[in-house]
Amino acid sequence: MKYANWVIAIAAGMIGSGAMADDQEKQLNLFNWTDYMDPGIIAAFEAETGIDVVQNYYNSNAEMLAKLNAGGDAQYDIIIPSDYFVPRLIGAKLIQPLVPEGQSQQGQALQGIDNIMSDFRHPAYDPEDIYTVPYQWGVTGIVYNTDTFPDPDPSWGLLYDPAVNADYPFALLKGDAQFTFSTICAYLGEGFDCVGQAPWVEAAKLVVATRERDNFVGFVDATATIEQIASGVIHAGIAYNGDLAGKQSEDPELYGNIGFFVPREGSQRWVDVMAIPARAPHPDNARRFIEYLLRPDVAAQLSNYNLYTSPNAAAQPMLSAELREPPVMPDADTRSRLSLTPSVDGEQLQLLQQLWSEARSR
Repeated sequence: MKYANWVIAIAAGMIGSGAMADDQEKQLNLFNWTDYMDPGIIAAFEAETGIDVVQNYYNSNAEMLAKLNAGGDAQYDIIIPSDYFVPRLIGAKLIQPLVPEGQSQQGQALQGIDNIMSDFRHPAYDPEDIYTVPYQWGVTGIVYNTDTFPDPDPSWGLLYDPAVNADYPFALLKGDAQFTFSTICAYLGEGFDCVGQAPWVEAAKLVVATRERDNFVGFVDATATIEQIASGVIHAGIAYNGDLAGKQSEDPELYGNIGFFVPREGSQRWVDVMAIPARAPHPDNARRFIEYLLRPDVAAQLSNYNLYTSPNAAAQPMLSAELREPPVMPDADTRSRLSLTPSVDGEQLQLLQQLWSEARSR
């Protein structure tokens, strides 16, 4: 009798373990920017595959990196880093190839990858397209109160020159050092894609000087920047074109007095990408989800929700009209002033982080 009970208990445990394993196999842990995924896409994917999607969120690349370094590379199945962060993730061995080694030569490449535009294939941050698939792309620029600044010079000087704005509260974009330094490099005539000790030292000095100004309120997330301009807390800051388009679509009256421009000195064309962490618990489910997002109709649905432009060529005819016009789709003149943020690592990255730390602490 005891033996029989023991056998039954073992069998029940094995059944329970198997059920738990099955449940885990039907899970996908998505680590994404806040409000960057259409809930309808998640619901449709879950219904089609039976995979339960669990979402967690971050508000900066630096926050995402900190979570991965703290063990998140074994917790999450998909992350959405920005282009220039990819080499750091590769160098730290925090992400894995999208297709397991050897499978790509066996016809196992991701389904739908051919839908990606040629402009987004073989980028400098992932030249062999091994680790990433582009998710969304857009432009970073200055947002401002049009009542306060009815006809501003389209320059970074609106933020960095006290003579241009001596009184009205303003903010800089919360995030990592390189973007902020790049905006200052552009303002100082060094180009948005500057890299090196001399321009970064000058940029750090201007960060210190900017922080000391009475009307500087701090470093603020892009969405919060737009909301704070609408409420009158600040009058100028930095945001992404799609975030502004989304807010103005939600409430044209509340956000109607907010303008947007890409500074004439140059700014960022960013690409957010999908990647699989190195120790992802469900990498096969991650690949299924990426392939799902590569479908033209799903890619269009994602962009129509986010109001960012899609890197998926086959999705273009299904995009809403506003995604084909400024500020979401920059015109030719604006595109000529855009650059990808250069990727840095090793000693350059250490220098960058050291200068940023000193500029933020003084």
